[in-house]
Amino acid sequence: MAGQGLVDIDPYDPRDGSLPVFGWKQAGRENLATRRQLREMGLRPGGQEPVARIECRGGKRWAWLYRIDLAQPKLPMTLAKEAALDKAMAARQTCPVCRRRYVHCLPLKTVGSCLECHDGTPADPTSYTAPPAKHLLAA
Repeated sequence: MAGQGLVDIDPYDPRDGSLPVFGWKQAGRENLATRRQLREMGLRPGGQEPVARIECRGGKRWAWLYRIDLAQPKLPMTLAKEAALDKAMAARQTCPVCRRRYVHCLPLKTVGSCLECHDGTPADPTSYTAPPAKHLLAA
């Protein structure tokens, strides 16, 4: 066991040669596309399995390829989806100490708060919204 190295196994590749592997710019854009290319076209894979793989940088980077003719239109943004995304972004943009919501994501995993609360670096007043004031009668 000591002489064996780690092997990178792809769970979607059947390893029987049934999934073709293309090099960079060899797949042709007329019938196959990556997820990102489908998204640019206003499409999504729609549950279909990948039909090929494209590799670049000597196989270090790769992406699945999907058939364009089987792709489905992207789902529209609903109010519920927009509210869920706003709630998720609020968690990443709100300082737990001063409760300000910034326009950018905060380093909460490394620093734990905004830079002003962490080390006193002054924040640009246009980069955040102040927390809602506590009502005087609520106390």
